Amino acid sequence: MGRLCFPRCRLMRIMGWLQIILGGLVIVVSLASLYKFYKAGFFLHNEEICHHFYGVDDVYEVFDVRALTDRIGEVLDKMEKLQEKLERSVQDLEKHKDELDKTSITRLEHKRFLEQEVIRPLHSAHLSLRQIRLPRIANSTIKEEPMINTFIIEEIRKYISPKENRVGKINIYGTERIYNTIGHACTLMKKELEEYMDYDIGSYCKDDWNLAQKLMVSGCDPLPRRRCLTRASKVYQKPYPINESLWKLPDDRNVRWSNYQCRNFQCLSSKNPKRGYSKCTGCFEMEKEKLKWVTNSSLPVDFFITDVLAIKPGEIRIGLDFGVGTGTFAARMKERNVTIISTALNLGAPFSEMIALRGLIPLYVTLNQRLPFFDNTMDLIHTTGFMDGWIDLMLMDFILFDWDRILRPGGLLWIDRFFCYRKDLDDYMYMILQFRYKKHKWVITPKSKDELYLSAVLEKPPRAI
Repeated sequence: MGRLCFPRCRLMRIMGWLQIILGGLVIVVSLASLYKFYKAGFFLHNEEICHHFYGVDDVYEVFDVRALTDRIGEVLDKMEKLQEKLERSVQDLEKHKDELDKTSITRLEHKRFLEQEVIRPLHSAHLSLRQIRLPRIANSTIKEEPMINTFIIEEIRKYISPKENRVGKINIYGTERIYNTIGHACTLMKKELEEYMDYDIGSYCKDDWNLAQKLMVSGCDPLPRRRCLTRASKVYQKPYPINESLWKLPDDRNVRWSNYQCRNFQCLSSKNPKRGYSKCTGCFEMEKEKLKWVTNSSLPVDFFITDVLAIKPGEIRIGLDFGVGTGTFAARMKERNVTIISTALNLGAPFSEMIALRGLIPLYVTLNQRLPFFDNTMDLIHTTGFMDGWIDLMLMDFILFDWDRILRPGGLLWIDRFFCYRKDLDDYMYMILQFRYKKHKWVITPKSKDELYLSAVLEKPPRAI
């Protein structure tokens, strides 16, 4: 009986000491925080402090007091919850000690409990308290970063904190520090971003690409980098050779299917109403994809690749395909020695993986993001199946200006099967024609009674400096 009681008694003593230590830590931290506030002048009844709390924004224009208050509250809540959990555990042990005496607890279970339920949350709260930044009031030249105190997850704070140059000199970019950016919309999705950045450094990331994509689509873009290992299929197979991969469905084992309705490429057939995506019907069926841009179509808005390339013989070498698809346009252009980068989002199906497994280049970007290419560099921009009549005119304006930025003088903009309502056609035509591109092809044809298709090939003119 004494042997069975020993592990339980030992655990109760450990839990008791942890309560004492945690209570002492709370008292020390509280006293230290009060002392810091006293040193900072927050207990002085002077006019500057009153202005600070009662709405004068320019006193500490770069410091977010409300975010600091919320952060302190979150840390204190975390420590309070930890203390309550420890107290409940001790009470449960005392309440059921007769039953526990009849069982045994392994060292592994004991270790796991301490690591997961005690040490990790205590360490997180400790780090959070140490990282709280108070405003420097008296004659300070150090600029506080207002966004840091918005978040409590330590990886986010470490990521967005400015990184000083180690040698103390101006770096190659001409600045004294490096700022890692995240979109301002991330502050509106604080819970989701903290879930995304809550991981164990150096271990495997969660299988949460769909959470990341939700953040991107909602404007939290670009996402912060993470210091965890991305997950991959355990049975990943080497890709097919390039002479086979362009027009062959990849091996199912090379995709993580856990967040899709389908579990293989055959399930993504256009005949399956539960395939999980609606755009790009049939784009996972290679026999149908082989017909695009190379065979006759019943619609005059469908242009042949050979006809478009003939507009600028030998000049089209690199380009961007902006739309939803599996890279078929890039595959056809690759056969003609033209390198095309295909934008992709995994909207219900593994579009990015499919493009890459075909031996092509997927660019994982949203409509929100400025394209990561320098000015006047692309020979061709092709768009189909994505930017259509649903798009806001102001958003379309920003996108078109960004395309104009990266398209070189003499480069081609190929608008492929853009469709909209008849009543909106004039608005969209103005958006496209405002750049005064040269028209090489321009076709409008009915899609339905109230909708129209527009296809065009336009050439960017040279502009005087």
